[in-house]
Amino acid sequence: MSNFLNWYVIVLTVGNIVACLWLIRWSSKRRPGEAAQGEVTGHTWDEDLAEYNNPLPRWWLWLFYITIVFGFIYLALYPGLGNYAGYLGWTQEGQYKAEMKQADDRYGKIFAQYAQTPIPVLAGNTKAMESGHRLFLNYCSQCHGSDAGGAVGFPSLRDKDWLYGGDPDTIQQTILHGRNGNMPPMAAALGGEQGVNEVAAYVWSLSGHEADPALVEAGKAKFAVCAGCHGMDGRGSAANGMPTIGAPNLTDNIWLYHGSLGAIKLAINKGHQGQMPAWKDFLGEDKVHLLAAYVWSLSNQPSTAQ
Repeated sequence: MSNFLNWYVIVLTVGNIVACLWLIRWSSKRRPGEAAQGEVTGHTWDEDLAEYNNPLPRWWLWLFYITIVFGFIYLALYPGLGNYAGYLGWTQEGQYKAEMKQADDRYGKIFAQYAQTPIPVLAGNTKAMESGHRLFLNYCSQCHGSDAGGAVGFPSLRDKDWLYGGDPDTIQQTILHGRNGNMPPMAAALGGEQGVNEVAAYVWSLSGHEADPALVEAGKAKFAVCAGCHGMDGRGSAANGMPTIGAPNLTDNIWLYHGSLGAIKLAINKGHQGQMPAWKDFLGEDKVHLLAAYVWSLSNQPSTAQ
């Protein structure tokens, strides 16, 4: 926080509290000519509806003063005045770390024990998978859905269609280190709109859909531009021995960004960028091991049920 902003916050905060104190003192002062307590002020409506001078009870007034004193004490102990850290030195980061340490002291041994079990075997441990499911709901469901069925731009984890490979070690590495997907815009490389339409028709036909035969034939010849990632057969980088590229299989009917002809044209024309964040530093390797076992179990049969 800059020095100007620091003093701006301090002056604004303290000024508001002092202003509240002044307002209470000013409004509670007796005015010249004011009616005595309990008497009519002189304001009368509808002939018999009169206003009496009945000030707030003293205990109610003192509550305002107590609140103001509490505000000053709080601001002295905790951060709230610009860059001032507070006498107690409290920070939300410090509290978070303390709570995480408390949780690790309590549950860390359990996760460490799970981490010693191979993922296919751990996936058969019902109690472990209940914990894995809770981890998934907390950290993964926002993108992949609470049922792991995915959403537009976020793959389903319930099928066996994997961009980077679906074996236990690869899933674990994906969660630990994340992934960066990049489908570049290809319109210029394909010769413009006509080339995009032709390749889109060919890709559309690869998954069993009917398309204009002339466009399909022309698109097949131009698909060589795409084969560097998707393979000449269009079955994706993983099927062609290049799983680290993450290029999807175009021959099935599973689509990351919708499977309509229009969506395919958009992907070819504009490209797509996707990111799977790395969870190693946040969750730690032991929790990621358990989480990987849960994700693997969604589309595989555990080795040993427990």
